[in-house]
Amino acid sequence: MSKVKCPEPFFDTMEEMPNPFKNPVLEVRSMSATEPEGAQSDYQYASEFIYSYRGSPDTFATYRREIEHFIHWSWLIAEKSIRNVLRQDIEAYVEFSKSPPPSWIGSKNVSRFVNRSGERLPNDAWRPYVSYNGEYVLSQAAIQSLFSVLSSFYNYLIQENYLTANPITQMRQKSKYLRKHQSQGKIRRLSPLQWDFVIETAELLANDDPETHERTLFILTALFGMYLRISELVETPRWQPQMGHFQMDQEENWWFITVGKGNKEREISVSDAMLDALKRYRCSRGLPPLPSPGESTPLIHKTRGKGGITSTRQIRGIVQDCFTRAAQKMKNEGFSEDADRLKAATVHWLRHTGISEDVKIRPREHVRDDAGHGSSAITDRYIDVERAERHATAKLKSVR
Repeated sequence: MSKVKCPEPFFDTMEEMPNPFKNPVLEVRSMSATEPEGAQSDYQYASEFIYSYRGSPDTFATYRREIEHFIHWSWLIAEKSIRNVLRQDIEAYVEFSKSPPPSWIGSKNVSRFVNRSGERLPNDAWRPYVSYNGEYVLSQAAIQSLFSVLSSFYNYLIQENYLTANPITQMRQKSKYLRKHQSQGKIRRLSPLQWDFVIETAELLANDDPETHERTLFILTALFGMYLRISELVETPRWQPQMGHFQMDQEENWWFITVGKGNKEREISVSDAMLDALKRYRCSRGLPPLPSPGESTPLIHKTRGKGGITSTRQIRGIVQDCFTRAAQKMKNEGFSEDADRLKAATVHWLRHTGISEDVKIRPREHVRDDAGHGSSAITDRYIDVERAERHATAKLKSVR
């Protein structure tokens, strides 16, 4: 299997992907000596399915990745059209996904396509799978994503009369792949000490290089202080975050309007500290301290060019750079273990951290609505009181 040639990317970015409903697929880029019968139809339906999720950058990226992986396996490894995949094949695909060929695994994320002479061409350095620590491991979350996306995809194909059965729902052995939990897992978040180092690092960066890092400081503050998802800070076809989305009501309370998961609009209450952060950020950009009603200035501006940031990857890069600097600062001051844990943190931990801290002092219903949770049960996962009490009663148990 290690000699299997690495496939090329199939689907471009959300911005570059052509509309498959208006521009039907005429041919499929050759991936092997012989493509399976039905490959063109496979690609057409897959393109339509993925394109339908372009309203959400994160969802689009997840669905694109899972469908692309599946088609690569179906065509190159199983050598069959996706319409001929049976439930027993899915088990083989999961096993393949747990250990793909080394030639299919990269050491970092790179662009799928590059521009050469005005043409979009596959990037030779791109790989379908990525290993971040020298060893590729398929996590439980990744397995759950695999099953969820493929099941949705096959339901779509049934609705389009492309096939008649969903091999995912027919599987009787999913339980051996999907681990059940007795209780909700621990929410991944920063400790108060780690957050202090992160925000202090951002403040120092902003003081030393305001032109570059006042934006860094505001991004971190917004992700923590308003529990924003990274996708809620970037411009997409469905939503362009603007300064005017900070709005004051008749009682002079400030709110931030955003569109989040599921394309749902919500109001987030803005604290005095968050408002101060907004004023500082705006003044650094030469703007009045507070936005005027309907102001269309991009919320997170590009440092080069006009308009707002359109890439979640760029936001991640900004935050992760600050995490790295903060971790080094922690290590220099003797907090090596905390520094190592901070290195493993992701941008989304800031949302978790903000919610976890606020639910200690605010009514959970208020936190629920600001966070955009569908129910209080989701917010309850951030309350550690019962978990702490359970551990306290076990702490002095004797084993003799």
